[in-house]
Amino acid sequence: MGNDNRNKGGQEPDLNQILKNKREKLAALQAAGKDPFVITKYDQTDHTADAKAAYEELEKKLLADHKPAVIDDNLPEEEKRALAKEEYEKRRAIMDASPINVSIAGRIMLKRVMGKASFINVKDLKGDSQVYVSRDSLGEEAYADFKKFEPGDIVGVKGYMFRTQMGEVSIHASSVILLSKNLVPLPEKFHGLTNTDMRYRQRYVDLIMNDVSKDTFIKRSKIISTIRKYLDGEGFMEVETPMLVANAGGAAARPFMTHFNALDEDLNLRISLELYLKRLIVGGMERVYEIGRVFRNEGLDTRHNPEFTLMELYQAYTDYNGMMDLTENMFRYVAQEVLGTTKFTYGDIELDFGKPFERITMIDAIKKYANIDFDEVADTEAAKKLADERDIHYEPYHTKGDIINLFFEEYVEENLIQPTFVMDHPVEISPLTKRKPDRPDLVERFELFINSWEMCNAYSELNDPIDQRERFKAQDAAAAAGDEEANHTDEDFLNALEIGMPPTGGIGYGIDRLTMLLTDSPAIRDVLLFPTLKSIQ
Repeated sequence: MGNDNRNKGGQEPDLNQILKNKREKLAALQAAGKDPFVITKYDQTDHTADAKAAYEELEKKLLADHKPAVIDDNLPEEEKRALAKEEYEKRRAIMDASPINVSIAGRIMLKRVMGKASFINVKDLKGDSQVYVSRDSLGEEAYADFKKFEPGDIVGVKGYMFRTQMGEVSIHASSVILLSKNLVPLPEKFHGLTNTDMRYRQRYVDLIMNDVSKDTFIKRSKIISTIRKYLDGEGFMEVETPMLVANAGGAAARPFMTHFNALDEDLNLRISLELYLKRLIVGGMERVYEIGRVFRNEGLDTRHNPEFTLMELYQAYTDYNGMMDLTENMFRYVAQEVLGTTKFTYGDIELDFGKPFERITMIDAIKKYANIDFDEVADTEAAKKLADERDIHYEPYHTKGDIINLFFEEYVEENLIQPTFVMDHPVEISPLTKRKPDRPDLVERFELFINSWEMCNAYSELNDPIDQRERFKAQDAAAAAGDEEANHTDEDFLNALEIGMPPTGGIGYGIDRLTMLLTDSPAIRDVLLFPTLKSIQ
């Protein structure tokens, strides 16, 4: 805990006794008419980091002409200390003549009581500050109340900024008010909340104790706002589409199912944003995007959570080449705005968003890293024979296009460290994508890989309703053969395509994975405030 709760024998007190003591202190406050929980508001006008910065700026200005005393190192220590104190008091007098008064609120993290004066460390959203609290400034009764405050308590502090003789910018308190009583001790200050599972389950404690964790989620918020700023500047309109859908399409994933009592119908939680956003393109909205939660009934690992945040956009009258340019510029812009640089590290790998992103076809990438040219592989049977020779597992219903993708996953992905667009996928694994005019077995699709992760998926969108119906039929057949992630025919979407959708480019990428990359976080749970966890039985 933040203060020393050991008894005289040096043993840690029983937790139950600590909890009992805290309840008793609250009861005593309430009995004395000082219940902190009846306080409804506090006039917080400043944050600690801003107050410190303002003081340092003023100090630089007011002391610009001050010539500090030169203290000879050969003088006796006592005389040097006296001269240093005199110099400190001169500087202090200059600053105190133009005080910066502040009113902050936050949580007590440390407390040191030294008779008539004490120090506490108060933490708020933007940082923390040392607060000097004296009986002379507060008065006898208020100081007596203050001495009962504990680490974990939330307080309001009014006072003025000053620099201590030890050189730390602090707050000289004129009042300290208890705003909320802590009833469960915080983790010990030097070790924090080290249990990873507990950090995820009690994120509120993790945010209090772990500045790195708090900074990650501040950056996550900035990443999302920066994406919006970029897209708004490019003429895109942010929209919202349904989460409860009859047909969960737009991605290869198993959906979650639920039952809507009012209609007595089973519905799915969406797995993608795609099909509704394309309907809006049909309606003439031209440039739309959505940042929203999607749900996929799949496993948990360091890069997957069953609910996550997806960004999808669609732009009329462009293709996947336009989408590559847009993606590259957007990722570069987000990195610069959030990190202040386009070159950063993830783990021990330096990534550079400032250089042009590499572009390579999927078949050429397999040729490069596996020394296999699938343009020379005649059909599905030949592809399966090749997979057998390389010990690559496939399902009976897989086609040549599926086998190509399996080879890509096996041999190529781990090599794609710097930003790389992998283009021109097999048509069999891309049911919503426009075919390449000169290669009908391939589609105009790309995936962006960074640090060997798939970061982004994008297409020249299929707008031929006849072709789209045939693709849906193939997906229905795959589902009937046992593919639980296959799409199903969406008649209303086909009707929208028959109304007419212009040539369109689309992009989708996960906010969580991008946040992992830009915050050097090893697991997706580190960038989700409340990740999905198995219930404690």
